[in-house]
Amino acid sequence: MLMQAKWFAHYFLPVMLIAALLLPACENDLNQVKKISQQEANNKIDSSKVVDIIYSDSAKVKARVLTPLLLTFNTVTPPYHVMPKGVKIYFYDGKSPEPSSTVVGDSAITKNGDKIIELHGNVVVSNAKGDTFKSNELIWDQLKKILYSHQRWQLNKADGTMLNGMNFQSNETFTNKTGDDGNGVIVTKEGVGN
Repeated sequence: MLMQAKWFAHYFLPVMLIAALLLPACENDLNQVKKISQQEANNKIDSSKVVDIIYSDSAKVKARVLTPLLLTFNTVTPPYHVMPKGVKIYFYDGKSPEPSSTVVGDSAITKNGDKIIELHGNVVVSNAKGDTFKSNELIWDQLKKILYSHQRWQLNKADGTMLNGMNFQSNETFTNKTGDDGNGVIVTKEGVGN
């Protein structure tokens, strides 16, 4: 009997004491988990991975938007979408199955109903001619079918022309470009003006 009492005092009591101390901690953690789960359930954010959106008009593909992650926020009016891990947009002019221009950016945001996508961070636009536009912002207005920016921009054309400026605007195929406060090097054809 003495042997059983020693075993009980040395092994069983310490184990029970530790268990009694840890059980309330588990209960607190479980309550915390329930609280976080409830917050997540109330947080109406939809998440979609590897998204491919096709825009068409009269059964012709006009644009294609690719993003690795699309978050949709439904708790605000109007709901909006965020592409926080980058976005790539291909524009098609209908003359070729290949894109007429391509836009990439670090992130993008769009609100339901306004048909505008704002691209932010390291935005680069290139067209089939080899022209390249760079800025920290570019906005695509789908209704007006234009791309524009109110930030500083840089344009490098395939002919070697290099321009910098503000307030850029172009059509979706990136073939009709305008801007303000431009400066840079313009390459002209030999014999022009003679």
